Amino acid sequence: MTNYSKLPAILLLEDGTVYHGKAAGKIGTTTGEICFNTGTTGYQEIFTDPSYYGQIMVTTNAHIGNYGIADNESESSQIQIAGLVCKNYSINYSRNQADSSIQKYFEDGNLVGISDIDTRSLVRHIRNKGAMNAIISSEILDVAELKKQLDRVPSMAGLELSSVVTTDKPYYYGNEDAPLRLAVLDLGIKRNILRNFDARKVYAKVFPAKTSFAEMEAWGADGYFVSNGPGDPAAMDYAVQTMKDILASNKPLFGICLGHQLLALAHGIRTTKMFNGHRGINHPVKNIIENRCEITSQNHGFGVVAEDIEKSDKIEITHVNLNDQSIEGIRVKGKNAFSVQYHPESSPGPHDSRYLFDEFVQLMENGKSVLAS
Repeated sequence: MTNYSKLPAILLLEDGTVYHGKAAGKIGTTTGEICFNTGTTGYQEIFTDPSYYGQIMVTTNAHIGNYGIADNESESSQIQIAGLVCKNYSINYSRNQADSSIQKYFEDGNLVGISDIDTRSLVRHIRNKGAMNAIISSEILDVAELKKQLDRVPSMAGLELSSVVTTDKPYYYGNEDAPLRLAVLDLGIKRNILRNFDARKVYAKVFPAKTSFAEMEAWGADGYFVSNGPGDPAAMDYAVQTMKDILASNKPLFGICLGHQLLALAHGIRTTKMFNGHRGINHPVKNIIENRCEITSQNHGFGVVAEDIEKSDKIEITHVNLNDQSIEGIRVKGKNAFSVQYHPESSPGPHDSRYLFDEFVQLMENGKSVLAS
C-alpha cells in the first residue's frame, strides 16, 4: 500500500469549476457524472452499489475510511463508482472486523479519488447547478487538458448501463428447498435484496438483464422481481418489453428503483432525469395507502412523471417523497404488481421499509395457494 496523501489532485466540473485537493486511492484520471450522498455511514455499500456505475461520488460525511473495509459488506463483486470525492480520507482505521484499509481497497480496485476538498461548498454548488459530468486526476494537473477529456464524456441521459453491470449468466441464491421460487431480473442488483428474500424462505434464480420472459417463465417461478440498476430507463426498451410480458402472466411482481421506473414505462408513463436525484439514507417518504411515514435509503437520478400517473387509469400512487413530492411508489390496479423508487433492503440505511418484502412474499404465497387449489 502506498501513501499518496501528499500528492496533488484536481477535480474539474463540467461548468468549469475547479477544486484542488490531494490524491486518494490509485493515481490516475477518471470521469463520470458527479453526485452526492447524504448518508453518514455505509460508504463501502455505496461504493459497491451497481446503481452508481459511471458516477463520481461526493460523500457529505466528513470522514471516509475511518472504519476500514470489511469483505462481507460489499453489495456487488467490485467497486462500482467511477471516482470518490471526500473531505477527510483516513488510511488508518480502527475496527477489529475490518479486513483492509480504504487505500488498499481502492488500489486493488483501480479507484481514483480526491480528498481534502471543501465538500460542503461542492455539494451546495451541485445542489444549485444540478448533476453534471466531472473529471478527477492525480496524474494530469493541466486544467485545459482535463477539460478536453471531460468534453468527450457522454451525458448520463440516454445511457443504457444495466447490460454492463448485470450477471454474465444465471445463478441461484438461497435454499433450493424453500417453499417459494422467485425469478430475478438483474439490472444491477444489490446483494442485500437477495439476502432479504432468502431470509423470508424464497429461493431465487437471478437472470441477466436481457433474458427473455420465456426463459424466466420456464423455471416455474411463483413471482418476479425487477431490480435496481444504473443508467437511463428510457433507453431500455428490452426491459420494458420484459416487464410487459411479466405483467401479462398475472404473477406477483415487485420492482425497486430502476424496476419501479420500468413498471411505469410499461404503462406509458414517462421517466425524466432529475435535477439532482435522491441519494442518501435519510429521505422521508409517506405511504399514502396506510397513512404512515418512513425514513428511506435512496439512490436514483431518474424519476417517473407524476402528471402521467395522475392521468392513468391503470396505475395508482402509493408513496410520495416528503421533500419534493416526487413519486416513490406505485401499484397496478387489478394486478399483484407494485414498485418503489427507494431501497427497502436498506444497505446502508434504516429498516423502516422492509415490510415491502413481507407484502410481496405474501402475494406469492397467496398466488401459489390459489394455483394449488
